[in-house]
Amino acid sequence: MEQRRIEILNTLLSEIEGHIPNKDLKNKAVSSSDIGWQLDHSLKVFNAVSAWTENSKPEDYKRSFNFWRLILFPLCYIPRGKAKAPKIVRPPEIIKQEDLANQLQTARTHIIKLKTLPKKAYFKHFIFGMLSKKQTLRFLEMHTKHHLKIINDILKQ
Repeated sequence: MEQRRIEILNTLLSEIEGHIPNKDLKNKAVSSSDIGWQLDHSLKVFNAVSAWTENSKPEDYKRSFNFWRLILFPLCYIPRGKAKAPKIVRPPEIIKQEDLANQLQTARTHIIKLKTLPKKAYFKHFIFGMLSKKQTLRFLEMHTKHHLKIINDILKQ
């Protein structure tokens, strides 16, 4: 199961890479931000969550019930417009292709490291609570798919 999640994340990163040339496209009917914002934010979250998980202390992990996690994780769904991105993962005013490429390379390096982490490596999310390694991989999948859906909707118009 874990290997499958890793493969999914690699596929999603390849999708992100394919959208980099469209970074300046925008559709106000879908989002106030352009594709570059969606890509940069997705990669910033991917890299920040991965780094946090890599630096976690597995002995501190505590399993707990979380209503939103129980509902949204099986659906692999994050509703649009319900949460605001924390400052640390908000993109800069000007998003450069080379910055996206560098973040993408960093994300691919994180995937290699995530494979080797213990099951109780974790990430603490502000809504979903403490996520085990397995749940963290699922969150990265959900979050990346969420922003790729927005990108695809921008491109449809």
